[in-house]
Amino acid sequence: MKSTVSRRHFLKASTIAGGGLLLSFSLLGYKSISKLAEEDEFTPNAYIKISPDGTIVLMAPNPEIGQGVTTSLPLIVAEELCVNWEKVKVALAPLDEKFGRQVAGGSGAIRGKFAELRIVGAAAREMLIAAAAQTWNVPVDECLADEGMVIHQSSGKKLSYGELATKASKLEVPTDPKLKNPEDFKFLGTRVKDVEAHKITTGQPLYGIDTRREGMLFAMVARPPAYGKTLKNVDDTEARKINGVKDIVKLKNSVAVLATSTWIAKKGRDALIIEWETSEKLESSSDHFNSFKELLAKGADAKSRNDGDIDAANKTAQKVLDVYYEMPTISHGQMEPLNYFADVRKDSAELFGPTQVPAKVRSDVAELLGIAPENISVTLPRQGGGFGRKLMNDNAVEAALISAAVQKPVQVQWTREDDQQNDFYRPATMYRYRAGLSEDKLWSWHQSGIAIGREVRGDSYVAGALENYRSEGQGLESNTPTGWWRAPGANTLAFPAESFMDEVCVELKKDPVAFRLELFEKAKKQPIGKLQFDPDKYKSVVELVAEMSDWGTTPEGVFRGFATWYSFGSYAAQVLELKLENGKPRITKVFCAVNCGTVINLSGAENQVQGAIIDGICHAMFPKITFVDGAVAETNFDSYKFLRIKDAPLDIEVKFVPSNEAPTGLGEPALPPVAAAISNAIYAATGKRIRKMPFAEELG
Repeated sequence: MKSTVSRRHFLKASTIAGGGLLLSFSLLGYKSISKLAEEDEFTPNAYIKISPDGTIVLMAPNPEIGQGVTTSLPLIVAEELCVNWEKVKVALAPLDEKFGRQVAGGSGAIRGKFAELRIVGAAAREMLIAAAAQTWNVPVDECLADEGMVIHQSSGKKLSYGELATKASKLEVPTDPKLKNPEDFKFLGTRVKDVEAHKITTGQPLYGIDTRREGMLFAMVARPPAYGKTLKNVDDTEARKINGVKDIVKLKNSVAVLATSTWIAKKGRDALIIEWETSEKLESSSDHFNSFKELLAKGADAKSRNDGDIDAANKTAQKVLDVYYEMPTISHGQMEPLNYFADVRKDSAELFGPTQVPAKVRSDVAELLGIAPENISVTLPRQGGGFGRKLMNDNAVEAALISAAVQKPVQVQWTREDDQQNDFYRPATMYRYRAGLSEDKLWSWHQSGIAIGREVRGDSYVAGALENYRSEGQGLESNTPTGWWRAPGANTLAFPAESFMDEVCVELKKDPVAFRLELFEKAKKQPIGKLQFDPDKYKSVVELVAEMSDWGTTPEGVFRGFATWYSFGSYAAQVLELKLENGKPRITKVFCAVNCGTVINLSGAENQVQGAIIDGICHAMFPKITFVDGAVAETNFDSYKFLRIKDAPLDIEVKFVPSNEAPTGLGEPALPPVAAAISNAIYAATGKRIRKMPFAEELG
């Protein structure tokens, strides 16, 4: 099998200190070859390092926020390199253009690097084989690589990669190496333990919050208590009297207290006397939803999609189903509160801490402080969750500004209350759905959505499968900061769309699985307008989950809900089972089928799907953010409720559709459909239709 990436890709090898092979890879356009060569003289970092002593180090280039890429990305290289995985060392890479795009977001790490990492591994393997063939003076095709050794098949001679490293480093890099046939994969698709599992479970200092440096000060920051308020005056007299408080820095709209410990910094912050003034409207959540209803009733000026003629179709229909769905604002609530370390000096900066966008951190700090980007180092710890919060780099920029002000190393630590009040939230959203129905036919589908801060977008699979379809989105202007939350867009659209589909099926007396399969078949054979999905892949997960759950034979006392969704290139379908205990629903099992192309690490993939389902259940059932005059009412986890172990499903069964296609997203696609699967199961159990999150409040 030949690689699918063209010869225009750039591969480079150089000898590392003490002799050995170092191989890095960069797609054309990332940077010039000459610049790479210069930087390589000063950095030991690249994807592969093989030392003469046999040490093999593979670099994990992307931020690790719990999605398992520290294991799965190097595993792709290891597969093509033909090494013994148990003997490989894995290291987190710093920010460096040699690694291309280093971002955690959009379920894009694996699908974005799969092809190039295979080539990196395959090229290195071919160079090592060539080095061995030269050593033995035999044809290359008489040699093979396995377990970190090159073997001459007829003679049985063997040389380790360490023994071949120096010679291999002097060979020309193949530009079109032969990739392994997927049928010969040894690691990909198997269960591989997370390389940091032992360190995590034994409490080793892997996280940004564990940072300690000589002379480092700890900082806590007083920020506005509500959106719409700004800093007017600060009296720091009492704070400066606290033993251990070393400095107080006033920023544009906040005040930082620096001390010899986090606790003392907090005491200093609490002692500040700050006057905040109201500079903008102090918004409340009730205002948001009242405005939503008014604007949805008016309708949007422009339609994002408008197939057929829904107005004419509704005149033909016997009934128009017209309902509203509501989703509250929610925070990211990552387990690790925000923090960041910065050591900024006159012409340079060292930055270290949790972020999903390290390159953005460097560019923003460079611009704000006037420091050349090449003089700013950005390294990454393992991170205690991200979910989109760390796509915003306010924590890093703030730490850099404080360190620059005092010219000392500083660690800024946020409390949970800081996180809750200063998030970039998943915006509150409302949808209105209308469907024209006759006794056994769906004539039209009209989707209208609105959210605070930004315009609602997106369609379900109904777009492309139904003759009369319309969607429109609006945004409500607000001073509430919003951002990307796990499976952005899909996490709010899938719930109303798939719940409403269940309502339509009930009205039409159609089986929800069979009806969706009919729609996919129509989309395949008679697509209406542009299709945004692959009907066959949708069918593959629906049929697989139906088989897994033995759909149609519901056990006694069990109630089921079904939902499916496509996002980030992958397809997921779920059957959720619950029972009623003392009249309350108790989720007992979730079946989930996923089509995400080639699975890299089977156990990691299963964990991602299971985690997404748990996360989706949690945020459908329990939490919400309520703004009262610009301030968050749910300031900590006592009031911002999360799922407890007793609320989790007893079992989650996951299967992947077999595929040799390139991987697609996996960190997020299993989350969007589960809320609708719950609401549909609750309807099956109680006859009550849940159209508003959090579900626990609706259930009483």
